[in-house]
Amino acid sequence: MKIGDRVRVRTSVIVYHHPEHRNQPFDIQGMEGEITAILSDWEGRVISPNYPFQIKFDKKFRTHLGEQELELA
Repeated sequence: MKIGDRVRVRTSVIVYHHPEHRNQPFDIQGMEGEITAILSDWEGRVISPNYPFQIKFDKKFRTHLGEQELELA
């Protein structure tokens, strides 16, 4: 997967920061978005984050997910 790819959430992922469901559990399984960043370094040092893919679903909602939670759309 690379930046700009369309992806779909293939597993059940509960988030609490969705703009329309703030502070309530919301399952994003099946939602489609675009990879906007892949985190691999921080201030020039290599890192290995648990959730390296930043996904933008719409104008107000972004989240970080792992490769095992995504599939190409």
